[in-house]
Amino acid sequence: MSIEPIYEARNIVRNFGSVQALQGANFDVRPGEVSALIGDNGAGKSTLVRILAGADQPNSGELFFQGQPISLGNPTDARSRGIETVFQDLALANHLDPIQNMYLGRELMKPGLLGRMGFMQTSEMREVGRVAFNDLGATVRNFTGPVGGMSGGQRQAIAVARAAAWAKNVIFLDEPTAALGVVQTKGVLDLIRRIKDKGIAVVLISHSMPHVLEVSDRVHVMRQGKRVAVLNSKDTSVEELVGAMTGALDGKEAA
Repeated sequence: MSIEPIYEARNIVRNFGSVQALQGANFDVRPGEVSALIGDNGAGKSTLVRILAGADQPNSGELFFQGQPISLGNPTDARSRGIETVFQDLALANHLDPIQNMYLGRELMKPGLLGRMGFMQTSEMREVGRVAFNDLGATVRNFTGPVGGMSGGQRQAIAVARAAAWAKNVIFLDEPTAALGVVQTKGVLDLIRRIKDKGIAVVLISHSMPHVLEVSDRVHVMRQGKRVAVLNSKDTSVEELVGAMTGALDGKEAA
């Protein structure tokens, strides 16, 4: 019995002037699944993810969440449904520490008058934040220093763990291992597995075919603004993925 998608895009079209970035693109992800989204530069991956994250709107097509049609006007609409996204720029506030970044825009205010005056529940945020980072295996060593002074791997782990702490249903990760070393990359891939184990759907956008095959359950291949193949990771290879990306293998859809 197949598991129904928790989030799905059908026939998404997006034009930028005379450029058609998406030409009827489809996508779906299931609960507790890592779905990789791959394609060459210009294939439409980033545009599709921005639409799924609520950061852009399609010219036509439909989005379905938990089987119901939805419309996302902005990223807040997506976040209200437990959908979080980590873009390549990470969107971390460099002068704040990891806990402050985790609660940025979601601060816990003290009850009553103190909260209205701007006083926050700092101790509770720090305790809950530490537990969240540790529970996800994000090896954050310094919870009080500014993230701007931390390594690329630490910053990536903080951004992913922050999104995972708030994501109830789906998390999009855009090139999370780009420019990371071997050890740092392993940490991020382990973090992806931990998120999946919590029953959250993970969408991994990556150019690294070995990483895609290592952690994903299915691979969605895009080319020229469309999804051209869906492959089960355990049954495919780097060569087959490259063939789908370049057009040598079209239309191989998996259940």
